[in-house]
Amino acid sequence: MAAIEEIRPEQSRASVLSIASIVASMACVGIGNGMMFAYVPFLLARGDSPPWVAGAAVTALAFGGLAGCVVAGPMIRRVGHARAFSCSMALVLLSAFLIALGFHPLLWVFARGVYGAAGNINFIISLSWLNHASANSWRGKAMSVFYMVYVIAIGLGAWLFGQIPADGNLAPLLTIFFTTMAILPIGLTRLPNPPPPAKVSVDVPMVWRNSPVAFVGVLASGGLSMAVQGFTPIYAAANSVSQGDVALLMLVMQFGLIFIQYPMGVLSDRIDRRIVMILVCALISVAAVVSLAVSFANLILLMLVFAVFAGAVETVYSIANAHANDRTAPADFVPLASTLLMCWSIAATIIPLSITLLTPVFGPKTFIYAALGTALAYAAFVAVRLKFRETVPPHLRENFEMKSAQMPNAGAMVEGDAAAGDIRQL
Repeated sequence: MAAIEEIRPEQSRASVLSIASIVASMACVGIGNGMMFAYVPFLLARGDSPPWVAGAAVTALAFGGLAGCVVAGPMIRRVGHARAFSCSMALVLLSAFLIALGFHPLLWVFARGVYGAAGNINFIISLSWLNHASANSWRGKAMSVFYMVYVIAIGLGAWLFGQIPADGNLAPLLTIFFTTMAILPIGLTRLPNPPPPAKVSVDVPMVWRNSPVAFVGVLASGGLSMAVQGFTPIYAAANSVSQGDVALLMLVMQFGLIFIQYPMGVLSDRIDRRIVMILVCALISVAAVVSLAVSFANLILLMLVFAVFAGAVETVYSIANAHANDRTAPADFVPLASTLLMCWSIAATIIPLSITLLTPVFGPKTFIYAALGTALAYAAFVAVRLKFRETVPPHLRENFEMKSAQMPNAGAMVEGDAAAGDIRQL
């Protein structure tokens, strides 16, 4: 109770306006991220680089994200959230600067690895800080707004890339500009630093014991998200799609998250989440098959297909995360979040690496085959598990919250958030 009583005064002083600095900073970061997510694959796929470089850049981005998960906790514990955020922004600036120097395959792959590490670090910092600063009465809304703003900002950044010359270094320079702007709201905020991170304790046996469906779902989500979000612009550019159309494709894909994930999430609060996951996997499979059949000559239809594709892929993570919370005691939320975060990052590294190695054999559509196979395999696994375990009663379920697989959940990885979780159980 002592920990609970310490949090209540601080939460009572918090307001929706107080978190605007965090949301504004990450919106600027999202614009820069979206621009680089479009710029780097487009140039690698359309330039004279070796075929392996584009896939290696996606793999390096995912591997960097895994490294970021490992170093984020010790970094925050050492210097606090605000200083750690500035350090992660410095890594983003360094990465964009290296890319702005001009094309060199190994340099760009290294820069994407640094970018991946910085991305996960600043997201972990922002989400945990936001979770701590939000009052219980509006935390869910704050999280939804945060995810929505960030994802739309990514799409906006990709769209902006379509409005500028692809040649030269204007895109990385604009990324440096938006990243610099992102430092200002956090540097000027009056929000206090959250408590130091809890000791991160990865407990794979506990998560598997509580929910094999959620455990495998997060693994599948990591691979699916990095495959679809990372390789789609490469695939489009390799098929001679113009810069503007690649940028528009990536913008439309982000809106798929909103229009697919929300209704599926609401449905998962009403029926067995495992049934909804099978439906989502079926949607992924249909979108994958259609994307194989529709040519780039019918670009508008293909954009809509990839919007459904991306939205369904992102939905796997959010529902799997909610299912894991349904079957886990509040006291285990911290090791649960830590384990799911690490599992997501490992899968998000291995699957892109496998796609990169197999693309020379199966061609640029390899990522679609990989997503289709992953979705079918996961749907079969969930169908088998339905026969062995009863559904969670509605009154024992956590409420569904919109989340993006591009930003794995790290909100429970601080002391204050664990205590806040205890408050929600009272």
